[in-house]
Amino acid sequence: MTAWVHGAVQGVGFRWWTRGRALELGLVGSATNLSDGRVQVVAEGPKDACAELLARLRGGETPGRVDHVAELWAEPKGGLTDFVER
Repeated sequence: MTAWVHGAVQGVGFRWWTRGRALELGLVGSATNLSDGRVQVVAEGPKDACAELLARLRGGETPGRVDHVAELWAEPKGGLTDFVER
């Protein structure tokens, strides 16, 4: 699952928070700041865990302010061993 998080989500601990939630759910992937102010979240693992992370990204308890989350579901590419901040 790839999510693009729009809003005031850079410089507020959003990637760190996302990494913590992803690790709690047993997911691997990354949270990356994009040059346009969004954060891209890539998560691989069980579909229900990815869906839960997506719900938490939209849930209103994140650092900063989330205005919108766009998502794209695809087959896992594999090869990931941790969840990292970029």
